[in-house]
Amino acid sequence: MAHPWINRELYEAILHFEESDAAQEYYYRVMDTEIERQGTYDTVRNQILRVYAMLFCDEIGASAGYLATPQDVEATADRLYIGEARFDPKHWYRMRYHFPVIDEDNFDRFAALVITDLNAGPLHEAALNGGEMLLVGAADPLTISEEERKTQNLRVIRIPDDEREGEEA
Repeated sequence: MAHPWINRELYEAILHFEESDAAQEYYYRVMDTEIERQGTYDTVRNQILRVYAMLFCDEIGASAGYLATPQDVEATADRLYIGEARFDPKHWYRMRYHFPVIDEDNFDRFAALVITDLNAGPLHEAALNGGEMLLVGAADPLTISEEERKTQNLRVIRIPDDEREGEEA
């Protein structure tokens, strides 16, 4: 999702949402911004929820254009990991710690945090500089057995480059 609104400033606004009125105002202004894509108008919020749903299309049964719901985001938030298949608490998607409860009030903010991190946050930088990636795996792999860990089905989300826009390996 290469869009000018999905940038480091939005990422920072989400991180500081609870402590800053300015961050909240910026977040809502961006998320409610109407954008035009191929003659169709939509909001940044809806675009982010569509991209988030694409990450979990198999798990939530999402088809093209589906908007992730609060239930979808809550059910999948613990399946995002950073790095390699050797899961440990350090590599559990760090933003889940900022959202101990995901509900109607903040599900879109969590989805936006994941997408902005992929596009402009530390995860983007780690992917470009350190080769780390966002992995979509089993629910709570910190508690699965070593055998389950070795045989689980992982999907790697790669940072798109200029020639290809968004691909899964």
